[in-house]
Amino acid sequence: MVRSKIAGIGKYLPCNVFTNNDLTKVMDTSDEWIRERTGIEERRYATKHKETTTTLGAKASLQAIERAGIAKEDVDFIIFATLSPDYYFPGSGVLLQRELGITSTSIGALDIRNQCSGFIYALSVADQFIKSGMYKNVLVVGAEMHSMGLDFSTKGRGVSVIFGDGAGAVIMQPTNEDKGVLSTKLHSDGTYAEKLAFINPGSHGGYHKKYTNDDIDYGFPKDGLGEIFITPKMLEDDLVYPQMEGQFVFKLAVQKFPEVIQETLEDANLTKGDIDLLVPHQANLRIASFVQKKLGLEDHQVFNNIQKYGNTTAASIPIALCEAWEQGHVKEGNLVSLAAFGSGFTWGAALIRW
Repeated sequence: MVRSKIAGIGKYLPCNVFTNNDLTKVMDTSDEWIRERTGIEERRYATKHKETTTTLGAKASLQAIERAGIAKEDVDFIIFATLSPDYYFPGSGVLLQRELGITSTSIGALDIRNQCSGFIYALSVADQFIKSGMYKNVLVVGAEMHSMGLDFSTKGRGVSVIFGDGAGAVIMQPTNEDKGVLSTKLHSDGTYAEKLAFINPGSHGGYHKKYTNDDIDYGFPKDGLGEIFITPKMLEDDLVYPQMEGQFVFKLAVQKFPEVIQETLEDANLTKGDIDLLVPHQANLRIASFVQKKLGLEDHQVFNNIQKYGNTTAASIPIALCEAWEQGHVKEGNLVSLAAFGSGFTWGAALIRW
């Protein structure tokens, strides 16, 4: 029976460290306030105009490729998960292909927009491609550059203190051994999509009247501005920033996390007592603690690094998994559970025999 396995894993974190105390200089908050609500102590921000979501992803990818023992030209498919792409379109998958210098191979590139659940969705897609025999070396990337689109003011602190930048990547390959991906489960429910969303700029209509330089003065230089699509309504109502109802998201997350983890265990005829390590999406340390308690896991069975990096959404699981592996917490034969919940709402889990 052919399964897919993680043959190589890599990560990249920008060098710019921003502590909670750094944020107190631009908004009314405190280290204690942020730690109490999220568990976060610091996060990384990429260097604007020098780094992008794609370049972060490329650095993580090169590390994963090297650790898999292959050449970058051996990659035969790319899956890129992010909510903060370089461009509205095209997606970051083709930009990563260009950044890696492998455009001559004309391989396919797929973009996943499932936010915090993006890496789990991407991993599941790669798993199916590998098991079907369609591809042999699938590069799966989760990367984010949140810092370029957050509201660093007191009004936006409830969201902005949470997020950080970074990237993680894996190379998925086929294996005939008794290991690899045992099960993946994916779910979604769009009923309450607006409870955690970045509404604009979008194409849903309503506020997107087209303005030109002659219609309105935004205080920007007019030379070469041309047509613009950010309207007064969008600015006044803060529609150009992410919006989140934190308590609603928290209550739903702590319900769905254990459920979907249990689904993968049952699918593989295993129990929560078989789990060697749980690597949850790094959304909130309180959520991770609740899930740990619900599953009856010890501290050494759950890996968290949100304290250092904040929530890097699609990048958080591969970054945490890579760090856990580097630190020796993931060993040959270990049963590793990955799980995520996020905007959409979407959630999912993967069970891997390392």
